[in-house]
Amino acid sequence: MAEDLVLDTAIRDWVLVPLSVVMVLIGVLRYFVSKLMRSHQAPDLKVVKEGQVILRARNLRAAAGFIPAKSFRSRKTYFTNEENGLLHVPKGQAQNAQAQMFSDPNLAMDMMKKNLSMIIPQTLTFAWVNFFFSGFVAAKIPFPLTQRFRGMLQNGIDLSTVDVSYVSSRSWYFLNLFGLRGLFSLILGEENAMDDTQRMMQMSGFGFDPSRVLFWN
Repeated sequence: MAEDLVLDTAIRDWVLVPLSVVMVLIGVLRYFVSKLMRSHQAPDLKVVKEGQVILRARNLRAAAGFIPAKSFRSRKTYFTNEENGLLHVPKGQAQNAQAQMFSDPNLAMDMMKKNLSMIIPQTLTFAWVNFFFSGFVAAKIPFPLTQRFRGMLQNGIDLSTVDVSYVSSRSWYFLNLFGLRGLFSLILGEENAMDDTQRMMQMSGFGFDPSRVLFWN
């Protein structure tokens, strides 16, 4: 069994805390920069109507257990009926998110700005962390972990004798990068909080069928 390491308090004061504070500040700054870069245009009436319909369907799904089953089925049919359902999309007429993006220059520009506001800060921050803080053992997780977590928690430390529960400074950066959604929801609000994992998924541009997402039975 590996011996416990005594972490210098200077590492806490000059590595762990600065990394955490900088990651939070960068996330908040990136939100306001992306908000300033966003193009201000009048919303499309069709898009607003579709959003309201999806919101109503989501509320119906959330309240399904509080209304009679017959009422729920009739309301579900109102949204998903193949003839005139508000959420029904005929086969072959589903919108392609990528085609829609390229047909609308403003949408494509907004997407590019969002991607740049995510990629550029990440690249600069990782270069800063890799240059100044590489090789530090920054923290220790207070419970035992298996060896499978070594590659995730000890990035930049090539010592197999160090216990898996110790976290390197580079891994601490990644943990903050993908795990600050809860804090951002408190600072920016739930609707504005989005971690980088979700932003990467949005970059793929995949669309979805609202009727399949909102109603599964």
